[in-house]
Amino acid sequence: MKAVVCESPGALVVAERPLPERGPAEVLLRVRRVGVCGTDMHIVRGTQPYLSYPRVMGHELGCEVAEAPPESELKAGDIVFVMPYLSCGRCHACARGRTNCCTRLEVLGVHRDGGMAEYIVVPERFVLRADGLGLDQVSMVEFLSIGAHAVERAPVRAGDRVLVVGAGPIGIAVLQFAALRRAHVTVLDARRDRLDLATRLGSVESSVVLGPDTRERLLDLTQRDMFDVVFDCTGQIRAMEAGFDYVAHGGSYVLVSIVPDRVSFSDPEFHRRETTLLSSRNATLSDVARVMDAMRAGRIDTSLINTHRAPLAAVPEAMLLWMKPETGVMKAIVEC
Repeated sequence: MKAVVCESPGALVVAERPLPERGPAEVLLRVRRVGVCGTDMHIVRGTQPYLSYPRVMGHELGCEVAEAPPESELKAGDIVFVMPYLSCGRCHACARGRTNCCTRLEVLGVHRDGGMAEYIVVPERFVLRADGLGLDQVSMVEFLSIGAHAVERAPVRAGDRVLVVGAGPIGIAVLQFAALRRAHVTVLDARRDRLDLATRLGSVESSVVLGPDTRERLLDLTQRDMFDVVFDCTGQIRAMEAGFDYVAHGGSYVLVSIVPDRVSFSDPEFHRRETTLLSSRNATLSDVARVMDAMRAGRIDTSLINTHRAPLAAVPEAMLLWMKPETGVMKAIVEC
C-alpha cells in the first residue's frame, strides 16, 4: 500500500508499505480521508517534541471498515471515526474517566504511525461508527472534539463573555461550541482572513485584529470588565502570556495550546482576579459523541472549514504549500 512518510524534518515521500495485518481485537480500515492539522505541520518542520522519525502522520481520519472481528458490531463498508488517542484503560487517569490524559497515551501519527496511508489497523475499542455523516465530516470530528472538550472543561455557560484567541481550526472549533451554549463570543487573531471565516460561520458577535490597541479594544467591547472565559488557541508563548490580561475578575483562562516552554504571569494580578487557570488536552469519547450529534443535527457546519484538498500521492508537494500562511489554509483534507 502507499503511505506518506516523513523521513526527517522537511523530507516527505510517498512510500510502499506492507498491508497491515489485523490482530484478534483489531479492525482493518481503508482510509478515505485525512485531515491535516498543526501537529502534522510541526512534524514536517521538526518542532513536534513527542515523536521520532521516520513517521507516517495523520490522526484526523475518515475511514471505511475493510475487515473486523467476526463477533464485532462493525461490518465491512461501515463509515467510521477513529479515536486517535490510544489510552491504556488501566492507569489512574483512565480509571477516573480521564482517558485524554492517560499516563501511557499514544497518539496515532505521533507516537506510532498514523493514517496518511491507504490502510491502517486500529484496536476495535477506538473505532466508532459514524452513521449519517459523510467522510469529509468524519475527518473533521477530531479537531472539533478538542474544541468541544475545552468548552466543557471551562465550563462555558449561557450569557458568558467568551474570548477565543487564535482563529485557526482549534479556535474555530472552540468558538462554535461556545456559541452553541449561547455565550457571547469574541475572536482575536492577527489574520483578517481567519476572522472573516469565523464571522461567516455565524458563531461570533465581535472580531478583533491583533494590534497595538488590542487591550483597549477588548476593554471597550466589555464595558471595561474583560471576559468570563478566555481560550488560548495560538500555540504562541507571547499570546498565551498576554491572555491573562483579558480575563475578567472571577473569570477562567483555558490553555488549549501547548508550547515547549514555561508560561509566566503576574501573580498579584492573578490572585486579585481569582483567576481559574485550566489546561485542556485532547478529547474523550463523550466529546466525540457530542460533536457527531451536533453535526448530524446541523448545528455544526463544516462546509466552510475545508479550504484545500489533495490526493495522497500529491501530499509531499501540497504540504509544503499548505504550511505557508499566504496559502490561506484553514483545513486541508487528503483523499486516499
